[in-house]
Amino acid sequence: MHFTERLRRYLLHTCLFATFLIAGCAHPTSVKALKDIKKELWTGRISLLVKSEPEQSFSAGFELKGRSERGELTLISPLGNVLGVLRWSPGEAELDSGNQKIQRFDSVDALMAQATGAAVPLSALFAWLQGDDANVSGWSADLSRQGEGRISARRTQPAPQADLRVVLDQ
Repeated sequence: MHFTERLRRYLLHTCLFATFLIAGCAHPTSVKALKDIKKELWTGRISLLVKSEPEQSFSAGFELKGRSERGELTLISPLGNVLGVLRWSPGEAELDSGNQKIQRFDSVDALMAQATGAAVPLSALFAWLQGDDANVSGWSADLSRQGEGRISARRTQPAPQADLRVVLDQ
């Protein structure tokens, strides 16, 4: 065997050995680690029924980005028109409905009440979307179909009662 051929084989074997050695040191991502990764974008449909006199109902497509501390919720009509964009960050919240000047609010709770007709607990909504059963005073969530992309929650107090439904795009 010629020297060049032996050198080539030696290098090939060394590279293969190094590849297997490196691959053996790698740690696969655990299922728990994958579950700990928090999603920051959801799309789907949302509806809210407020059992006031008269009843108020709200339904729209949505795109939700971010987290409960800082994010953006775009509400979309069935025809694809943007109904409004809600943005929030610590200490401020705003509603851009496109045809008016931007409305500013002191809190995201006040913003949600103005936009939807009821104070939807945004921090709990983010938790519910992740599959966490966050407790919020007056609200109870049904996450039994969360794996199918369906969430429902009911507010019993304060009055008026409200029903929230979310269906995620899969």
